[in-house]
Amino acid sequence: MSVRPNGLARAALRFRPASFVGTFVALMMSALVVAACGVLLETGIRASVPAQRYADAPVVVAADQSARVVADTVDGPEVTEFPLPGKARVDEGLAAKAAGAPGAAAAVADHTFPVHGFPAHGGDGTPESAAGALTGHGWGSHAFTGATLSRGTAPRAGEVVLDAGAARAARAGVGDTVTLETADGRAAFRVSGLAGAGAGDAAQEGAGGGATTAWFADAEASVLAGHPGEADAVAVLAREGVGPDALAAAVGKALAGSGAQVLTGDDRGEVEDHGLAYAKETLLAVGGSFGGIATLVAVFTAAGTVALSVGRRTREFALLRAVGATPRQIRRAVAAEALLVAPPAGLLGFLPGVGLAHWWFGQMQDRGAVPEAVGVHVSVFPLLAAVGLGLLTALGAGWAAGRRPARTKPGQALAEASVERLRPGAVRSALGLAAACGGSVLAGVAASAAGADAANASLGVVMLFMLAVALLGPVLARLVAALFALLLRGGGASASLAAANSRTNARRLASAITPVALAMAFASTLVFMHTSESHVASQQLRDGITADHVVTAPAGLPADAAERAARVPGVDAAVALLDTQVLVPVRGGGETSLQATAVQGVSAPGERLARVQDLDVREGSLDRVGPGRVAVDRTLATATRTGLGDRLPLRLPDGTEAAPKIVAVYGRGLGLPAVTMDRASLEGHVTSAFDDTLLVSGGDAGPLGALGEVTDASGYARAQNADRAFGAWANFMMAAVLGGFAAVAAVNTLVMTVLDRRRELETLRLVGATRRQVLRMLGWESLLVSAAGVFLGTAVALVTLTPMMRGLTGESPYVPPLLYTAFAATTAILTLAAATLPARAALRTRGS
Repeated sequence: MSVRPNGLARAALRFRPASFVGTFVALMMSALVVAACGVLLETGIRASVPAQRYADAPVVVAADQSARVVADTVDGPEVTEFPLPGKARVDEGLAAKAAGAPGAAAAVADHTFPVHGFPAHGGDGTPESAAGALTGHGWGSHAFTGATLSRGTAPRAGEVVLDAGAARAARAGVGDTVTLETADGRAAFRVSGLAGAGAGDAAQEGAGGGATTAWFADAEASVLAGHPGEADAVAVLAREGVGPDALAAAVGKALAGSGAQVLTGDDRGEVEDHGLAYAKETLLAVGGSFGGIATLVAVFTAAGTVALSVGRRTREFALLRAVGATPRQIRRAVAAEALLVAPPAGLLGFLPGVGLAHWWFGQMQDRGAVPEAVGVHVSVFPLLAAVGLGLLTALGAGWAAGRRPARTKPGQALAEASVERLRPGAVRSALGLAAACGGSVLAGVAASAAGADAANASLGVVMLFMLAVALLGPVLARLVAALFALLLRGGGASASLAAANSRTNARRLASAITPVALAMAFASTLVFMHTSESHVASQQLRDGITADHVVTAPAGLPADAAERAARVPGVDAAVALLDTQVLVPVRGGGETSLQATAVQGVSAPGERLARVQDLDVREGSLDRVGPGRVAVDRTLATATRTGLGDRLPLRLPDGTEAAPKIVAVYGRGLGLPAVTMDRASLEGHVTSAFDDTLLVSGGDAGPLGALGEVTDASGYARAQNADRAFGAWANFMMAAVLGGFAAVAAVNTLVMTVLDRRRELETLRLVGATRRQVLRMLGWESLLVSAAGVFLGTAVALVTLTPMMRGLTGESPYVPPLLYTAFAATTAILTLAAATLPARAALRTRGS
């Protein structure tokens, strides 16, 4: 069947522009959302960062920085990668093997680690103020970073080379002694020389976050870093005339069987910038997972608008059939109309979609979720997806809506066009009931699940219930209209007329209610999911921190911070915490994933920890936490199907597998870390060996200022909540995209509906209704639409959120009254404006 634009399609476009403008807007908005998510998805797939520290090392040998889960599927083993929270390292001995590869000029084991520096003039050898932050390296790295000695000699064991900033801060020169603290403890080092940092050093400030650099002897660098015998990576330099690919092949053969990766090009950048893996994960989540949902919503809404546009012309199709048009001609006309509207709408929507993707990406970079070196990738694929999906949506929805009038006999078509069918089709009703039943079953599954299972099931709940609302819309609209008529019996002529119109035109009412309910459901689900989690987390954090003072330091606390704090007069207890993450296998949706879980390493006994932190222990005892024994949050225990006395399989920050025994289960793991373990079990597996947080009970805050920044429990809680700002922003952003799109679709549908009713409005004016009465009638109808949409959307959101929050937090959803009121009021205002403004224009145009 040819679908070239024919005379019927061009005539329809010329004489009924309102319907086609509405369809154009819906398809354009759909293309915008698809294009934005597609660009972000492609960027996540292709994201890379150029090598900076290793820019002059053509080949880099490093460990795999991801953990893998292998699942058996019908298509064979399927491997899923998860980025490690910390850094996996390689055997330092690989440098010698790589150096022996053909074409290799040298191979250097590279180390980057935080160092605390102290003033050399401290009278008794103790620091007079908080530690200064430096970044430590092995001196051998100068071969590829460009660092050069300006004075003195290269360091030997017990010696250090400082850059100008570090020497100035320590007030030390060549031959002087400085006191430095590393993972190996505090020691005195002789300054053997001063050096200027190279381009590679300047590009990477290091794990300690310091702006100054210290170089140590290569022989002791791995010990000072806290990882004896291991290196962050091995940088391989090439002999003259040897290319990167040839060198990489030779090094690969030399290191065969070691499990190390041999990297070239931009792959080297991922070794030095661990944030790239998380950036990819974030971009894939936004562009892929959220993009899939957004695409479904966009297609669903656009299809509804197209179906409304075609369905409103049933009378025209009946007349065409009466004057001799064949079913094939009707179907051709509908398909040709899609060809006329969909491609231009897709092209026009693609450009702002790319703009939205750039803005969204820039916001993620500003919030630190994506490295600055990563750029947006735009290709033809998102354009093809946006235009192609819009065209398929228009063709499919048009075919479905035009199928009945095309095949109905001419006489029957005229009879059906004069009066709206009271009952929806049997297939539509069956599908709607099936969707409602499926949503109810999934809601029950979510209510009995926990963690990821509850979240995954709840996603299906909202989609199925919204599908049920769309399919059963005419029935729901008729019920709502009947209730509305009862409530407005004393509302006057305009209210009675609005109620009568709503009952008689249930399909038209349903087409207006569905996008309003869609906007309310998705916006409420995404926003109130965050408010519910944040409310519980904040409450747990406030109740869990019982310490009077909290000390933190960006570069980590001194190793003896707890001992020094305990000596302050009036201090009852001081406990230092090492904060990091581990990967825990969690089953959800029939699959196993590795969930990044917050963990705190504690060296103090449980009795002392209880004096500064109340974890709300439900089972077991914190006194038993030690080597091979951990305490976990009850929600995590439920998600991992473990309990007191069971083994909890996990991956430490560097990917090392462990299975400690659970000796306590507590209830505040959402606001506080979900795993509490022995600090010694984390040593050697974290990038920084320095503690992050010091909790102090009793005493005065003044003397603690020498250790770091001091605040109270409430101030610490506010800072922790601020750290969750990106999660909050991401949820609100997704809610704005989905809810905003649905809101535009709702306004678009209402405007189309009102403009299609111009003849009806004119008839009301001719039989004596005043302009004010007509507008009041539309106002009552818009009130019905907004009230029904808000009610249905709220019901779907609550049915979705309740089991989800029960599984994730163990609490009911938290809905801030003012925020919910703002949602409802915005919906009512938009609905009223969309109904009355075009009506005013239409009445004014006709001289009414």
